[in-house]
Amino acid sequence: MSNPSVSFEFFPPKNLEGAFRLHDCVQMLAPLDPAFVSVTYGAGGTTRKLTHEAVAAIHNTSGLNVAAHLTCVDATKAETLAIAQSYADTGVRDIVALRGDAPQGASNYAAHPDGFASSVDLIAALADTGNFNIRVGAYPEKHPDAADQAADIAFLKRKIDAGATSAITQFFFETDTFFRFRDACVKAGIDAPIIPGILPIENWAGTQRFAARCGASIPLVVRDAFAHATPDTTALLATAIATELCDDLIQGGVDHLHFYTLNRPDLTRDICHALGRTARAQLQKVA
Repeated sequence: MSNPSVSFEFFPPKNLEGAFRLHDCVQMLAPLDPAFVSVTYGAGGTTRKLTHEAVAAIHNTSGLNVAAHLTCVDATKAETLAIAQSYADTGVRDIVALRGDAPQGASNYAAHPDGFASSVDLIAALADTGNFNIRVGAYPEKHPDAADQAADIAFLKRKIDAGATSAITQFFFETDTFFRFRDACVKAGIDAPIIPGILPIENWAGTQRFAARCGASIPLVVRDAFAHATPDTTALLATAIATELCDDLIQGGVDHLHFYTLNRPDLTRDICHALGRTARAQLQKVA
């Protein structure tokens, strides 16, 4: 088994308890020497300030390469680019550029009258600055707002052509789902790296809700396994399922895995250990 590079996604804390949890999460996973870590925006850009603070804190205290999520939601072009510039000013040069979800209470996404109409426009504007390495989202199963997967892939190509350098997929639970998508992207002329997103099943009920919202299918074998699992065996089951998925991806040529940690690092750490990735770096000491 090869030893792929890894990256981890965190979300910004909403209170003091969450801040301690994020700190502990970074402390636990940083020694696995991730290629980068990312920090999300909340739906509708609701955590914009918290995201900025979390990105700055991780960047300043850990020495990790931090990618800040940036969306088009509920902000003018000038406001969005000012946020991007504030990241550049602090030394953060990786952006995960996304359209973003509709604001709370809205059923459909609508662009701000003075904002970016889509993620393609945001990516092009960020690329024009010359300041950022731009990553984008990708959907191995059809995005809920897309007409079909062909439309999804055509839109991904537009994002890559606009200046994105790689794409991170939504989570999935079958390797064939990823490989079919990757092959279709290559056929469509997309030559940027497609990084598979892995969601360790920390909470089975929550995972089912999350999958339903984003259009990710859950195989019957996974549903049956969790239906028969006991509270004492769910963590072991989740580790085994994700490890097998990752191993199959690696055997198929994948050289980078991106983990959605949900700020709960134990399963992600255990999966990385099972894959043979052990601690290789320590957190940078801050004077």
